[in-house]
Amino acid sequence: MTSSTAHSGSSRRLRTRSDTPFVIGLALIGGVYVVLIVAMLVADLSYTSPGHLMNALRSENIQYAIRLSLLSCSITALLCIWVGVPLGYLLSRYQFRGKGLLEALLDIPIVLPPLVIGLSLLILFQTAPGRWVERYLPVTYAVPSVILAQFAVACAFAVQTMRVAFDQISPRGEQVARTLGCTRHQAFWRVTLPEARRGVLTAGTLAWARSLGEFGPILVFSGATRMKTEVLSTSVFLELSVGALEAAVAVSLLMIGAAVAVLVVVRWFGSGTSFHQGQPL
Repeated sequence: MTSSTAHSGSSRRLRTRSDTPFVIGLALIGGVYVVLIVAMLVADLSYTSPGHLMNALRSENIQYAIRLSLLSCSITALLCIWVGVPLGYLLSRYQFRGKGLLEALLDIPIVLPPLVIGLSLLILFQTAPGRWVERYLPVTYAVPSVILAQFAVACAFAVQTMRVAFDQISPRGEQVARTLGCTRHQAFWRVTLPEARRGVLTAGTLAWARSLGEFGPILVFSGATRMKTEVLSTSVFLELSVGALEAAVAVSLLMIGAAVAVLVVVRWFGSGTSFHQGQPL
C-alpha cells in the first residue's frame, strides 16, 4: 500500500468519525418535532375508537359536512389551478414594472392571520359592489362563501407552486417551437404546459388540502351553520362547543386521513417516482 493510499483511507475514516456527532446532534434536535407530531397522532388514535368513528360517519350533520367539504375543496382546487397557472407563468417568464408589488400582494394571504382574511371578505361584501353581487347571488353565510374563503387562501399556495414549476422548465423548448411556426400561445399549450403537468397536479392537490384545513375565514365569512355551511373543519369546532370531544377527535382523524392521502399524491407526482417500481414514470 502506498503512502498516498494510506493517507486517503485515513482521511475518509477521519471524516466519518467527525461527521457522526454532528449528524446525531441534528437528528436529536429535529427529532423533537418529529416525536411531537407522532405523539399527537397517537394521542388522537388512543382517545377515540372505531365505534366513535362509525358514529361520526353515521351522523347526518357529519355526512353533510363531508359532502360539502369534498365539493367545495374540489371546486376551489380547480379555481386555484385556473388562476395559478397563468399567474405562475407570468411571474416565472416575464419581467415587468410592478412585479415586486404583485409578488408581495400574492404573499399577503399566506402571511395574514386567517381570521383577518375572513373579516376582509365579510367587509368586502358590505360595500356597494359586494351588495350588488349579493342581490343576484347570495354569497355571505352561504355555500359560495365557503368556496371563496378557501380560494382566497389556497390560491396563493397554488401560484407559488406553479411559479416554481415553470422556473424549473427551460424556456428553450418554447423558443424552438416558435422558430417552427408556433405562436407564444401555441408554444405554451403544446410544450410548456405538458412539461408542467406534475406541477399542476401538485398545485391542485396542495390547494385541495389547504382548503380542507381552512377554518378561520370560513367561520367568520360563512358561519358554522349545521346542514348549510358546515364543513369538516367547522364540524370539529361545533362538536367541541357542545362537549362532544370523541366526535371532534373522530372528525379530526377523517381530516388527518385525507391530508395523508393528499401528501402521498403530492410526493408521488412531485418526485416523479412510482411507489411500486421505484423508477421514474
